[in-house]
Amino acid sequence: MQTVFLAYFFNPRNVIQYLIGVAITVVIFILAAFFSIRKAVYRTRDLEKRAMNSERLAFVGTLAGGLAHEIKNPLSTLTINLQLLKEDMQSLPGENNKRALIKVQILQKEVQRLEEILNDFLRFAKGQKLELKNYDINEILDEVVDFVTPEIKQKKILILKSYDAHLPQCRVDGNLIKQAVLNVIINAEQAMENGGELMIRTTAGDKKYIQIDITDTGPGIPRNNIDKVFQVYFSTKKTGTGLGLPTAKRIIEEHKGTISLHSEEGKGTNFSIKLPVDLTIY
Repeated sequence: MQTVFLAYFFNPRNVIQYLIGVAITVVIFILAAFFSIRKAVYRTRDLEKRAMNSERLAFVGTLAGGLAHEIKNPLSTLTINLQLLKEDMQSLPGENNKRALIKVQILQKEVQRLEEILNDFLRFAKGQKLELKNYDINEILDEVVDFVTPEIKQKKILILKSYDAHLPQCRVDGNLIKQAVLNVIINAEQAMENGGELMIRTTAGDKKYIQIDITDTGPGIPRNNIDKVFQVYFSTKKTGTGLGLPTAKRIIEEHKGTISLHSEEGKGTNFSIKLPVDLTIY
């Protein structure tokens, strides 16, 4: 038996096959190790980047709180005094007073717009502690839809809903998820200036995540703008603050979820939100 084994092992052909097998095994091991190390490096870089962004946003949030206090007080004073001035001028006759009243109303609108910009900035900049509870995502969506329906109907937009009746409950911060979904729906509404259809769909892709799809039949997003949609202060709308979608993205990511979009010019845009079912924050 030993003689047969030695004869087999020292056969040049068998030795070559053995060495080839060893070489292939070593190459496969090296490739597997290489890809594992590269994946670990990318993941580490991503975590470092997220940590740096979190620190930066926390610092910005601190500054935002102080800045908001300094700006909100004068804005509140302006709002009150403009309202009082408007009431006084409404009781006065004369063409000059009417023209002045129109200017006061314009100022009121601009002050209101400044307040909206400030509030949007605060929502984006200030990190919030998540108050996690079990929610039915379908119910959250219905609350948002009920809120926006009166304005959407005026714009001749038809709302179509397709909810998964077997959707599992999710551990989320209900108010923040409402805000994120509302921001996406407002963006869809503003895209359909001449009416259209707004489709809201929920699905349970697997046991770990649920998916929300919000689709509009607007003009779509130009290809060169798709990568800019979630950038802070990017907006193609005259009245947009450029903070709605970035805020939605931040809220979703704070829930360890994802938000992505697919758009075709002339057809419309779809936003897909994925949320983990059982979120745990350490």
